[in-house]
Amino acid sequence: MFVKELHQAGHTKRFVINASAEKGWEVREEQDSQVLKRVWYTDWHRVERAMQTFSHQITELAHLGWTG
Repeated sequence: MFVKELHQAGHTKRFVINASAEKGWEVREEQDSQVLKRVWYTDWHRVERAMQTFSHQITELAHLGWTG
């Protein structure tokens, strides 16, 4: 549903939102193949807020030189 991967100096950050018919939406943030945050939401409004947070983080990382 949503995946954004950024790279800098051999490091990777990944932001993922997946839909599941059974569980709702999985919201996950990864860094260098480690899961930093993983949450399941059943409320779409929480997913929208998570997308906004990801968008803000991605913009800030881009200003710091991370590329996608």
